[in-house]
Amino acid sequence: MSLSLVLGFTQALALTMSVAFMTYVFLIVIPYLRHRRATPGDPYRLEWHFFVPCRDEQAVIGETVRYLRGNFPHAHVWVIDDDSADGTVGVVKAMQGPRHGGDRNLHLVQRRLPNARTGKGAALNAAYRALKSWMGRHADTDRAVIVVVDADGRPAANCLAVCAADHLFGDARVGAVQVDVRMSNRGTPPPERGFWRRKFGLAMVRMQDLEFRSAIAAIQMSRGRTGTISMGGNGQFTRLSALDSITHGLGPWRGALLEDFELGVHLLTQGWKTGFTVDTHVDQEALYSLRRFLAQRTRWGQGTMQCGRYVRRIFDSTHLSTLGAAEMLYYLAQPWMQLLGTLIYPIPFLLLGARAVHDFDAVWDWFIGGSWLLFLTYGAFGLLPFVIWGPIYRRQCEPGKGFWRAVGYGFAYALYIYTFYITSWRAVVRLARGRNGWTKTRRNEERHTGVVALDH
Repeated sequence: MSLSLVLGFTQALALTMSVAFMTYVFLIVIPYLRHRRATPGDPYRLEWHFFVPCRDEQAVIGETVRYLRGNFPHAHVWVIDDDSADGTVGVVKAMQGPRHGGDRNLHLVQRRLPNARTGKGAALNAAYRALKSWMGRHADTDRAVIVVVDADGRPAANCLAVCAADHLFGDARVGAVQVDVRMSNRGTPPPERGFWRRKFGLAMVRMQDLEFRSAIAAIQMSRGRTGTISMGGNGQFTRLSALDSITHGLGPWRGALLEDFELGVHLLTQGWKTGFTVDTHVDQEALYSLRRFLAQRTRWGQGTMQCGRYVRRIFDSTHLSTLGAAEMLYYLAQPWMQLLGTLIYPIPFLLLGARAVHDFDAVWDWFIGGSWLLFLTYGAFGLLPFVIWGPIYRRQCEPGKGFWRAVGYGFAYALYIYTFYITSWRAVVRLARGRNGWTKTRRNEERHTGVVALDH
């Protein structure tokens, strides 16, 4: 088989994948750019319960509880301690005591080994059971809404009113709502010394903010058309009656490492509607460290692969449209497509390099004879679906940034996305080795300690 034929075939296959992805990006950008704010609702029509999973969160839990109780005084806060080794429990108990007014809306759920430290889903299930016991058998579970927030999370002050809107929890058919996620430390350099390390940390945080506030937000809005909006690990609002409908004696949250997407699968296939809004948000801290970021995304990728067990459930569900089922199956296929991409995309370059070693003149003549245009097209379609998010992010989220800086963000985002090819391989290796345990990601301030956090 000739070099030109092999190169042509592999380039055509890679180009087809790139064009399909670019078409997908174009389709999700339109509803995102056309979004208009909706009228908020009355949050007092509903009963709100914040679930805050914690493990060794002494440094942040006090401020988080004060923030939640101060901004949402009529809501209940349930701190779930996952057998912390530090003073997390002491901080919460002190805030519950008489010195702090005997706060009856602050609750502590304590877990102990060997039943603790088995994952975020298990911790949330413990709080769910505690809430059900506290509410009693005759509680109005349609009014009660569970809000999952990280131990350092900061929901916007308007989040309850926004989520109570007529098209969200004002609609009795809506079982869950996911709000927009922002990075609270965007623009804040890491404390490390060294010019380049600080610049790299800043860039990592900016890319995570860009990813959540533009690309992921656009994907979620497009899912509103397919009826398949998924949940996130932070800023996740779920009606208690919806959780009850999928418990089946096991608890609403199951064993996948991507417990938020798994929850959405069960809700959607049970017939509940889900919603998403960028009219409010939750702040969380982005990671400065590439190593911790790769560990986090490896867990997310592995969790997506684990959710492949729901392919039949999605395919057979009478509550999902054909387009909705296709969208969910496409999402589940993404880590596997990334693995395939790492095998297909380099082939033209490897073959060309090998041929150039033996006959450079022939390769050069072939290249300048017009084949350079194929490589230019190949590169453009590979980059454009990612680069465009830089200017889009500027337009929708950071209008104060310059245009060329936004273009730079786009190219940086393309490099950032390529790390997912690494994490997909790490995830499949973990699966092959049977390593399905919860790999936690330490927070930024835990650089010099051994503690870890239940991560978003």
